[in-house]
Amino acid sequence: MLYKYQAKKITGEEISETMEASSKADLAIKLREQGYIPMLIEEKNEKSRLVSFLSRFGMVSTADKIMFAKNLGIMLSAGLPLTRALEILSRQTNNKYFSRTIISLMNGAQKGDFLSSAMKKFPKIFPKIFIAMVKTGEESGQLSESLNLAGLQMEKDYTLMKKVQGAMMYPAIILIAMVLIGIFMFIYVVPTLVATFKELNVDLPLSTQAIIFISDSITKHTSLFIVFFLSIIFFIVWFLRTEKGKIFIGNVFLKTPTISPIVKKINSARTSRTLASLISSGVNVVEALAITRDVLQNNKYKEVLTKAIDDVQKGIPISSSFKKAVKIYPVLLGEMMAVGEETGKISEMLEKIAVFYEEEVAEATKNMATVIEPILMIFIGAAVGFFALSMIKPMYSMMNGI
Repeated sequence: MLYKYQAKKITGEEISETMEASSKADLAIKLREQGYIPMLIEEKNEKSRLVSFLSRFGMVSTADKIMFAKNLGIMLSAGLPLTRALEILSRQTNNKYFSRTIISLMNGAQKGDFLSSAMKKFPKIFPKIFIAMVKTGEESGQLSESLNLAGLQMEKDYTLMKKVQGAMMYPAIILIAMVLIGIFMFIYVVPTLVATFKELNVDLPLSTQAIIFISDSITKHTSLFIVFFLSIIFFIVWFLRTEKGKIFIGNVFLKTPTISPIVKKINSARTSRTLASLISSGVNVVEALAITRDVLQNNKYKEVLTKAIDDVQKGIPISSSFKKAVKIYPVLLGEMMAVGEETGKISEMLEKIAVFYEEEVAEATKNMATVIEPILMIFIGAAVGFFALSMIKPMYSMMNGI
């Protein structure tokens, strides 16, 4: 591991260098053996560079927020005053933007503001679920427990989404590679074959003419092609961020046979995990449902949570809405919630449901590659086969005519 350090000799000489060591403690021992007193030791790795990059754009990673919640909870439970704990955390993080944010929280606490109130000034950093859990912790006098629970909730959600992203990485790389290879073929390979066809005056089938047309468009109007290609990407990104786009992609995911089961398990895990964390920390059920609705991305699931809020306000059990939504939520979720309501242990039951579906997602993402790979191979084979036949067919026609 590479570390950056600052050290000082008894004579007053100071140095600031980098050194390989197995741990911070190991580096400190090496420096003392050389007659130096360590002043600062920190990791110098890819994560540090990423943190530095993110801080330039006013961004804070989820990992930083998890560490903040957990460390603050530990320090408060150890008896440190809130302002002192925040001051330590402001120096601990490598993200300058996050450090300034924590200092702002500390200044608010010194003035007598609640931590949750100070966090509301930074909605891009602290999500509603985090603030709600901190607020209930302050009101119940169990802030350290609420912070630990918030850290755990974010960590579980982060781990869940990372597994899904990891599973999607392979097909994404394959598709990008296919596009790049296709562009290479259109720019360099097709023009060479076209020159041969023209010399031999070969009749070209429609499929070959289509490929040649695309090739000519790319090679003769490269700037226009780049603008057109980027415009399509921009439009897709813009559309997916609109309300109609979110509804469209949500429906596609829920109706695609291979993806649909995983989407249902992911949303079941996130719904139960978020509700469990909020209710167990003392947030009232209606507010917990509203925050959970904001956490979920798919509009179909948001509609179920909205219906659940209306039901609870009318005195109808939470499980009622989930039992009716069997097309998107598994039957098990609604039934387990009903048992939790009957026994008065809804948060504990939601926690068990969350663990169950998180394990299901982990298993499903492991098997995702084996499901997607054959589909990709069929798609790639069809594309390569079409291209090859389109280019080879004129040659066969020429040979038959000889």
